[in-house]
Amino acid sequence: MNFLSLDDFTEDQLTEIFEIADHISRDNSLLKGKSVILFFPESSIRTRISFEKGVHDLGGQPILFPPEALDKREELRDVFGYIENWADLAVIRHSDFRRIQDIAEISNIPVINAMSSSNHPCEILSDLYGIRKLNSHYRSLNYTYVGPGGNILQSWINIAKVMNLSLTHAGPAGEKVQPEDGNYRFTTDLDPVLPGTDVLLTDPLPDCFRTADYYKSFQITEKRAAMLPERGIINPCPPFYRGEEVSAEAIESEKFVGYGFKKSLLDVQKALIRYCSARGPI
Repeated sequence: MNFLSLDDFTEDQLTEIFEIADHISRDNSLLKGKSVILFFPESSIRTRISFEKGVHDLGGQPILFPPEALDKREELRDVFGYIENWADLAVIRHSDFRRIQDIAEISNIPVINAMSSSNHPCEILSDLYGIRKLNSHYRSLNYTYVGPGGNILQSWINIAKVMNLSLTHAGPAGEKVQPEDGNYRFTTDLDPVLPGTDVLLTDPLPDCFRTADYYKSFQITEKRAAMLPERGIINPCPPFYRGEEVSAEAIESEKFVGYGFKKSLLDVQKALIRYCSARGPI
């Protein structure tokens, strides 16, 4: 089975992946004698480490290539026709989501989308898993994403729909990405929603949003962090930039989830490998 987008899955399926992650540290032989091909750019740190280590922990051999290797003139069906001789699963980080989809359609081995410019399903699934570990009532919490649209927001929208989460998107006028429904609503006024926000989410800003007007209206400051409920948390998607989408003081506040929050990324990546491999050739 492939893992390309969160909205390809049901609530029960994502919950099953969470349950696998709960016990995955005990599994060290799933990939014994098998190889996983990884396509990652040099700039990837957290996602690459967690997948490469995850493959190793499961007893497999990771083989790393840059994503540009998939952009050659050679047709993808020919590329993967050969790769399938030696690899049992592919983990791909590529800006073009359509290219990842094309590979999944022709491949006879499972394909995991490790990030595209359209979505980032592994990251957001891991974040929700981490929130679940902090609060078993995670599905009844109020989530607020602050910033312009992008791949992180899209995956939060996808998982909100599947898991029936309440997601508010606060951002500049014109950044509303879809009609409002039971899971997604949009506002240009951030401060009034903060007292009811249990999980505050951000994403790095594109160049055009790095302005004084944006920072004044939407930057997560120490003052805004203090407006959250007592158990409210700030979960900025790394890499985050102090003084841009979030202030240095907010990161130093007790509301920041902390670096250890991302430990769950490893268990979720391993759970995804197990889930996908159990439902497809490996």
